Amino acid sequence: MLTYPAIDPVAISLGPFQVHWYGLMYVIGFVAAWWLGRLRARRIGLTHDDIGDLLFYAAIGVVVGGRLGYALFYGMPQWLADPLWIFRVWDGGMSFHGGLVGVLLAALWFARKKGLAFFTLTDFVAPLVPIGLGAGRIGNFINHELPGRVTGLPWGMPFPGMGPEPRHPSSLYEALLEGAVLFVVLWWVSARPQRRGLVSGLFLVLYGVFRFLVEFVRLPDAHIGYLAFGWLTMGMLLTLPMIGIGVGLILWSRRQPVDVRDA
Repeated sequence: MLTYPAIDPVAISLGPFQVHWYGLMYVIGFVAAWWLGRLRARRIGLTHDDIGDLLFYAAIGVVVGGRLGYALFYGMPQWLADPLWIFRVWDGGMSFHGGLVGVLLAALWFARKKGLAFFTLTDFVAPLVPIGLGAGRIGNFINHELPGRVTGLPWGMPFPGMGPEPRHPSSLYEALLEGAVLFVVLWWVSARPQRRGLVSGLFLVLYGVFRFLVEFVRLPDAHIGYLAFGWLTMGMLLTLPMIGIGVGLILWSRRQPVDVRDA
């Protein structure tokens, strides 16, 4: 059994001004995406300035979509009880699925602005995302969020405020799978030109499968619980359409051209 590390969720405190680790993880994710995007920008005819613009719009999509998605899917009672809670993003509570919708809307607008095919842009963006996902899950861990089920495995650890029983560090599982593993696979596959839609479909399938599997050892939100069968969670339910759409995109991509425009 491991000990849950005592990390203060506040990284920097200067009087009333506080910087939370959770917020810093989003900064890490956006900086990594900006740097990686600049490495491959010329592939689809974008400049380094374009990458900055794209990340700006994507950041708005992530924050607005992620927060609204969490409020609608998981936190509606909390939002109704405290309307200002929706603005306290640093306290945690972001939905990947809501953030994904926000990013897709931002990508659709940016693709039209630049005259790019939508899936050309999403194939470019998909490998830039996992580092941010992994960093966000580490932020969840520091915030004592996403507790796992009780386990007898040697890396189980007591979760703060949930008694002495060791639990799965489910947020770290997600950081490894949705962050490190997903990044390595997508970056490697996209290193060579691929048919349009393949990388986007692979992102949806792999994320969906990883998230679905981890949900088996992660406790559901207490105010929602299991939706059916004693194991189906809201996270699983929201993830299933992703897997289906991802498989459809991969099959669709087989009829598409290899998508590259070296500048």
